[in-house]
Amino acid sequence: MSGFRVSDQLVESLRTVPLFSSVGEKDLAAIASLLIERRFPKNKIIVEEGLPGDYMYVIREGRVKVTKLSGDGREQILALLEKGDFFGEMALLEQVPRSATVRALTETGMLALSRRDFLHLLESSPDLAMAMIRELTRRLRQSDEQASSLSFQRVEERTKGVLVRLSREQLQGVHRGRFVTPQLTHQQIADMIGTSRETVTRVLKDLRTEGWLEQDGKQYVVPSEAVSGG
Repeated sequence: MSGFRVSDQLVESLRTVPLFSSVGEKDLAAIASLLIERRFPKNKIIVEEGLPGDYMYVIREGRVKVTKLSGDGREQILALLEKGDFFGEMALLEQVPRSATVRALTETGMLALSRRDFLHLLESSPDLAMAMIRELTRRLRQSDEQASSLSFQRVEERTKGVLVRLSREQLQGVHRGRFVTPQLTHQQIADMIGTSRETVTRVLKDLRTEGWLEQDGKQYVVPSEAVSGG
């Protein structure tokens, strides 16, 4: 673990993170001076459900998955996060144990912020506090949508829903007039929608046959009208 020297490069890097995009120059420099660089190898657990949390993290490079154990002991994927995303803030706000486990899917570089510095910044930077409120509201709405889909939608609808959501969140944007998901395995999709890998494989095949979905390696290309209307 090593401290960062405040630099123009780091400040500009923070500007690409949605959470910090509306924060002023002075506050952005203050945030940059408090960040700590950390690296995690592939498959390393970064935070673990049920344990206390002392840091929030911003992903500088790499990719992670956020998971929670269901009542029957199965792993449910809550989110797949990549460069520019952040996590771990709730344990700092509420001083409660971590509500989920975060594991590195690739070698991952992080910017970590301690609880003390995080709370001080929220008090001193109204822009950051408002950005945090907007992000937490978005996440709550997303959680409600996921819970609703698991309760009422068929597997095909749930599969479409998660592909649309992930393609909408993907930073690469539009590709050939359509939206592209991050790299996904059939098991990851199954863990996000609460079904089996075999069922997901069948549904994805049906969606490709219908012409609704295209596949490019481990990424899926979703029609733009599904994203704009979803």
